[in-house]
Formats: sequence, C-alpha cells, structure tokens
Amino acid sequence: MIHADLSDRQDGWREQLWTRQLTEETFEVACLPFFTYGICYRDVVTVDSNHLVTRVVRKSGHRTLRVALAVEHADRDQDQVHELLHSKAADAGLPHEWLQGTYLAVDLPPGSDEALLVEALEPLAQAGALHWEIDA
Repeated sequence: MIHADLSDRQDGWREQLWTRQLTEETFEVACLPFFTYGICYRDVVTVDSNHLVTRVVRKSGHRTLRVALAVEHADRDQDQVHELLHSKAADAGLPHEWLQGTYLAVDLPPGSDEALLVEALEPLAQAGALHWEIDA
C-alpha cells in the first residue's frame, strides 16, 4: 500500500492506493483512485522513502470515471441514483468501486466506451444530483 499526496487540496490529505510491488521503488496501481488525478488502474508509479507517490513512470491506458453524488439531495434520491449507476456500470461489465455510498470510481480500460454511463450521468448532473469527470 502506498499513498498519494493530496495536500494541495487539503492540508495533510492523502489517498491510500492499493498496489502490486514490481521493484523496490516501482508499484503498479491495483485500485481505482477516487481523488488522485493523473493516476489510474494499472499505472506504474515510483515512491519515496515514505511510500508517497513521486511520479508516474508508465501509463496503462486505463481511464477513471469519477462520480460524486450531491449531498444536497435527499437520501431517497441518492439511493435511486446509486442503484442506477451501479446497474449501468455492472451491465457494461466495467469494474467499479463505491466509497461511502456517495463516491463512485469506474475503470475504463483501453478501448472501452463510456457512452452509456455518460448518457445516464448527464441528465443527473444537469439536475444537480451529481458531479462527474473522466481522468486519464
């Protein structure tokens, strides 16, 4: 396990990343980052002596679609949105992870098409129910 430094967004904030160690200094990311920009599933990174990411040495070609459900919406609405997004990702066969029921990270492997997910996300984003982005 390594960490990505996110203190540029909030002092002392870090994201824990599950990895597979390749060499003493290089690790392959084995999870879907929720908050770390520029690092995706299967990217290879180096770390310092504190196990903090220092740089990406090889991109995997994977992308991460991230969704944050808006806290302003009622819990009932969030449950419906959660179920909809979960079923869309599962139907598309895309690996995905939830964090606290409000954050979703979806792996977009090379050559995958996110159109069906985006089609479901856009009206919800326009209604203020969520925010989404794709990171490479």
